[in-house]
Amino acid sequence: MVKHGPAKDTDSDFTNGRLANARAFLQLARDAMELAGPGTNGNPISALAVNAAIAYVDALTSKFKGKANQQDHAASPALLRAALGNRISQKQFNQLSTILGVKDEVEYGPRIGRMEQARRIMAALVDFATWAEETLR
Repeated sequence: MVKHGPAKDTDSDFTNGRLANARAFLQLARDAMELAGPGTNGNPISALAVNAAIAYVDALTSKFKGKANQQDHAASPALLRAALGNRISQKQFNQLSTILGVKDEVEYGPRIGRMEQARRIMAALVDFATWAEETLR
């Protein structure tokens, strides 16, 4: 059995709310990318991407397992795998891991984030979000 951290029971209202939040975080991250100029700190953009990915994972696990991760976002991929099994490919799993892997750094770290990293995180998010939207249909 794979450890996937503490999870709470959810319902369709939770699923729909988290999906709406995922879409909003994604749009805000896209808007911020468009507005970014030379020397922009990429951490806020990456943080929005992280929050979008977490919200997509919550919507997916809620819809397919009736559960959502609590507290330990590093365990989110395992709960997603438990909820979807083979419906999540290794590619999507890796994209999610890439996005979540920068969470602490961009949200709590002291270093100013590079835009190259934000663009890489956004590219992974856009691919992951496209897959998530298709899976949630």
